[in-house]
Amino acid sequence: MKSRFLFTLLALATAAFAADSRKPADGRFLYVAVPGIRNYLEYGGHGVLVFDLDRGHTFVRRIPAAGRNAEGTPLNVKGVVASAATRRLYVSTLQFVTCFDLLTDRILWEKSYVGGCDRMALSPDGKVMYLPSLEQDHWHVLDALTGDVIKKLELKAGAHNTVYGLDGKHAYLAGLRSPLLRVADTSTHTIPKEVGPFSAPIRPFTVNGRQTLAFVNVNNLLGFEIGDITTGKMLHRVEVQGFQKGTPKRHGCPSHGIGLTPDEKEVWVCDAVNQRMHIFDATAMPPRQIASVAVRDQPGWITFSLDGKHAYPSTGEVIDVATRQIVAALIDETGAAVHSEKVVEIHFAGGVPVRNGDQFGVGRVR
Repeated sequence: MKSRFLFTLLALATAAFAADSRKPADGRFLYVAVPGIRNYLEYGGHGVLVFDLDRGHTFVRRIPAAGRNAEGTPLNVKGVVASAATRRLYVSTLQFVTCFDLLTDRILWEKSYVGGCDRMALSPDGKVMYLPSLEQDHWHVLDALTGDVIKKLELKAGAHNTVYGLDGKHAYLAGLRSPLLRVADTSTHTIPKEVGPFSAPIRPFTVNGRQTLAFVNVNNLLGFEIGDITTGKMLHRVEVQGFQKGTPKRHGCPSHGIGLTPDEKEVWVCDAVNQRMHIFDATAMPPRQIASVAVRDQPGWITFSLDGKHAYPSTGEVIDVATRQIVAALIDETGAAVHSEKVVEIHFAGGVPVRNGDQFGVGRVR
């Protein structure tokens, strides 16, 4: 028994060494920023973990990260975005944004911002970032190449989650203290439109590819609400049936995490207390509840692979969207289960990034 244990440790160490010696060439990879569940290092440690989508989501390597406080303790990761166009990866923590070179894994810059940092969004061309402060009054608009501040937007909303539309013309800003979804004109960095009010302050949300609908989690709701981005009106409230909402151990709301499959045929929503992902048919309005998938812990986020074949809840399982079966689970070089609410897909060809996904499960029908 002892020899088998030693053999397992040796195998893991050998695999970790081999993984660390590889760099992405051609293929599809999932970049997972940790600690991506609060500051819990037991869910993958500290850094950016890279997994190979084309080889069963196997571990490839760990990219060392900064993002530590004055005592040297790793800070909670708040968001992750990437740009194949500029060949950069960004990770936000409570205090900093760190910019990585996707070709070398080197840190290009790391900067702190007044009011802290939360879950940011990056323009499709990779040049502009909307960075929310840490639940404070403002968002910073940044030059993503340098990290310099372009403008400060004072919305007094408890800045939190941010999404960039696929065409780059609008960004969507939601705060913990407001039932309104703000719509920014990214050519002027102004707020000409609002969606809502919804029934309570907005938590995670997503938008469809045409940017006509917003699907939002709100406080105290097991389920989601839908807003019409064109008219600014709330359209529907959809409650999960057959489950009690209970009291979640994190985030303070029953559903913290919602995503559209890339083809926009389904909405997936998190259920923390019941450890489920609930699936809704989005081809009808309001969407109709059709299935649930049990996961290994309380989920607090959901996004999807660019091809729409796999779902990535924050609990670290890989779910086949068509069959709704768990087909893999993320494991780091030590054999530990990896959980994170901050993941992004990046494709490489000829050794350079050519396409990237998004940390939010945004619709991609345009």
